[in-house]
Amino acid sequence: MNDFFNETIWEEAWKENGDTIVNKMKKAGIVPAKAFDHKAKTFNEQSFNEEGRKRTTRIVRWLETQGVQLENASVLDVGAASGVFTVPFAERGARVTAVESSLPLVELLEENTSKFTENRVKIVSEPFEDIDVQDKGWSQAFDLVFVSMCPVIVDWDSVEKILSCASQYCYLSMPAGSIEHSLVNEIYPLITGEPFKNKKTEMGYLLHLLYLKGYSYESLISRETKTAEISIEAALQEMMNWLGSHGLPADALNRKKVADYLEQTYPSGTVVVRQSGRYGKVLIRLQDQSMYAREDL
Repeated sequence: MNDFFNETIWEEAWKENGDTIVNKMKKAGIVPAKAFDHKAKTFNEQSFNEEGRKRTTRIVRWLETQGVQLENASVLDVGAASGVFTVPFAERGARVTAVESSLPLVELLEENTSKFTENRVKIVSEPFEDIDVQDKGWSQAFDLVFVSMCPVIVDWDSVEKILSCASQYCYLSMPAGSIEHSLVNEIYPLITGEPFKNKKTEMGYLLHLLYLKGYSYESLISRETKTAEISIEAALQEMMNWLGSHGLPADALNRKKVADYLEQTYPSGTVVVRQSGRYGKVLIRLQDQSMYAREDL
């Protein structure tokens, strides 16, 4: 039981966990900072369609109900993608620094934020992992640091780097369990002969360490679902990346199995993909931290 309250053990356990989202990407040969390059256009369309806008509005309103004031606030949006949150933040009067390293997404981000003045949205097109917070002058420089579903969160050290940029609030979100993917449920038994079983994710490390380290925060875990239509080629690539990230052979044999299945099952050439899962949101109130806790950052 004593280990349950030992910060060091939890920090090391998170760091050594080989089954994290980022580690799965690396196993598949995917550079996390470039993970969305091949589907930037599709992601942008999904982010700004009716369903995507409703999701964004729901999250922004949740922040506002928790007391976050966006008018004239300085916001650091890490993993800004094509501006799914940068745009509504700026529309509400915030000054946004948007960090995004995927060049295809940066191009879409520039297009989506072109209506704003330069002092309203500033784009930093480099990986957050490579940024020196002190050199940038970002230490406690932002009223809100916002990190939504971005693979920059890999362990507690990465969380501390994010927290060090915030003066008032920090919002973090990540999956709270394996994403339930309709194609995975179809393809996994085809490859392994067994049904796919969902696993827990590193959200548990984040919440427990925030608790142990004395942070004040609100957390919310909700179930969300979205549907998208993609081409057979895109579905095939997505499934091959998924197989590699889960330690399964992404070889020519399995590629043929998946391709044949998709062509037979979706003769129209369009694959309807349904994704659902539990997602965790955390709003950390840094202004409520004791002086002792702040010095530890």
